[in-house]
Amino acid sequence: MKKDQMVPGRRAVLRVAACLGAAFAGRFLGAGTAQAPGRAAAGAGAPGAGAARAGQRLRPSAYRLDPMAADVAEELRRPAPPVRSRPFLDLPELGNSVVLTFDDGPDPLYTPEILRTLREYDVRAMFFVCGEMADVHRDLLREAAGDGHVIGNHSWSHPLMTTLTRSGIRAEMGRTSEVVERVLGTPPLWYRAPYGAWNRHAFELGAELGMEPLGWSLDSLDWTEPPPVADRIVTRVVDGAVPGTVVLSHDAGGDRSQSVAALRDYLPLLRRAGYRIAVPRR
Repeated sequence: MKKDQMVPGRRAVLRVAACLGAAFAGRFLGAGTAQAPGRAAAGAGAPGAGAARAGQRLRPSAYRLDPMAADVAEELRRPAPPVRSRPFLDLPELGNSVVLTFDDGPDPLYTPEILRTLREYDVRAMFFVCGEMADVHRDLLREAAGDGHVIGNHSWSHPLMTTLTRSGIRAEMGRTSEVVERVLGTPPLWYRAPYGAWNRHAFELGAELGMEPLGWSLDSLDWTEPPPVADRIVTRVVDGAVPGTVVLSHDAGGDRSQSVAALRDYLPLLRRAGYRIAVPRR
């Protein structure tokens, strides 16, 4: 995606998205599979950065979770997750851990630096990629997955999902899962709606594609304009961390130099405070 610009009307979109994200905040209804997290936090946070490419038309995708399912033994097929009514917002089942997530990439300017820092501390994170970025920067997608990071689906072009038709949402999500599976050999098992704006179609189609929805419980606010200085991001992350916190940050979609710098500072502080840096497994 292109770097975000605060064009006229964008502030209004963010305000609407924030309201939509807040509307779906709250405790999570129902548990997933035995390996899936069991509840969500009470607040959803503000929307992430990025904007849809105006007027873009996406080709329909016939992608499904397991296009070769007919040739796979029944006992080897991964069961489809239930259709959720809210995303997971925190992951307390991971114990005294913090989950770091990065949206909108991969970006050749910022993602390599983030991967380098995570590698230095030997920790894993989640990268919710936009399909149009992943398709162009497949080497970075492979590098992130090769380091053991979890690759999630963040739509193709970062639209406000609640403004799309069901077929439009299917195209955005399916096309991205298709690229990830083609490059990595396995499809994404988690997805995040752009701006944290979810609706029934997104939950239904996410489950159809075999993915669980993940929001966040702590917004680093690195998407705001102008970008906050690194020290402010560090303070927000360290002061807001509790066991099971899911931190929202970005590795693309705008100037993320402060996000890169902040990660170098708050990672050792979180570990010094006794937190593990973990990712969910399914």
